[in-house]
Amino acid sequence: MITAAIILAEAAVIYEGLNAVQAQSYGAAARGGVTRSDIIIDDKEINFPKVTQPNILVCLTQEAYDQSFGIIRPGGLLLTDSALVQTKRKADARQVALPLYRSVQERIGKAIVLNICMLGALQALTSIVKLESLLEVIKARVPAQFVDMNKQALDLGVELATKHF
Repeated sequence: MITAAIILAEAAVIYEGLNAVQAQSYGAAARGGVTRSDIIIDDKEINFPKVTQPNILVCLTQEAYDQSFGIIRPGGLLLTDSALVQTKRKADARQVALPLYRSVQERIGKAIVLNICMLGALQALTSIVKLESLLEVIKARVPAQFVDMNKQALDLGVELATKHF
């Protein structure tokens, strides 16, 4: 998730001409524990770099959902994985549950690109940045032999979100 957040922030700044602030925190376990990455993207100057009530919340594990569910801004977007997260109550937000993990496993066979699939879905649901901007950052950050796999994951996320409508 941290890598996905960095990719999104870089796409906004480098290719969209926006301002962005990205911060991250790790749970007690560096790998396998809950991580959190906050991003603020705006066309104006960002004066306060802390996210207190996000417009968009992405939770790909039950633990992340349980810890973060209550902070989403009313009317925001809550994106979850339909197999990995069981939503417990209705939020005052648009809730979208997509089979991200299962689809990545079936179509690509490498769970490591789940975060990129999520970015594709997020882009399709929000148009927060252009898909091409995300792809350009992926090309710059990912070793050349893995760019195609990441592009497939990005496109899969777009496809899943598009089917949701």
